[in-house]
Amino acid sequence: MRFLPLAALAGAALLTYAAPAQAQDKMPEDKSKRPSPPAVVKTTVDGTEVTIDYSQPSLKGRAAFGDKSPLAPNGEVWRTGANEATTFTVSKAVKINGQPLAAGTYALFTIPAPGEWTIVFNKTAKQWGAFKYEMKEDALRVKVKPKTLAAPVEQFTITADKSGKVALMWAKAEADFMVK
Repeated sequence: MRFLPLAALAGAALLTYAAPAQAQDKMPEDKSKRPSPPAVVKTTVDGTEVTIDYSQPSLKGRAAFGDKSPLAPNGEVWRTGANEATTFTVSKAVKINGQPLAAGTYALFTIPAPGEWTIVFNKTAKQWGAFKYEMKEDALRVKVKPKTLAAPVEQFTITADKSGKVALMWAKAEADFMVK
């Protein structure tokens, strides 16, 4: 009868217990438990389904926008939410503020700046944040004028209605664009 050295037995035991742990890593993450929970906005505009899938960061005493903001600094590409890049899906070709956008799913980025924001529809929809954003993948960019809200919005919120108005609201800022 042959005996295995103690180190070999310990290695075999480790492999036995490591397999279930690795299997747990493959299980889907419960995104609702994130500090910035997921949200989905759906509407139908003139027979076109519009879906916006995003995560909702909270201010927690921080500045949302501006030169000193750690969240969405002026002039920098922002993921328009938190976690994965926000996605914007349309079932048919549409016009965004009068400019054509083909049917499909896009990453929705925003470039906030004083007095004018740029809304970006990027062809690389599946990406984490804006870390690998490439301008050459932009399908469309539109300029919008932000509004100042009377009361601050603590948790980033996107709304969309049947008229086609999409509103991005956070802190005391609101930026809108139209889907037709």
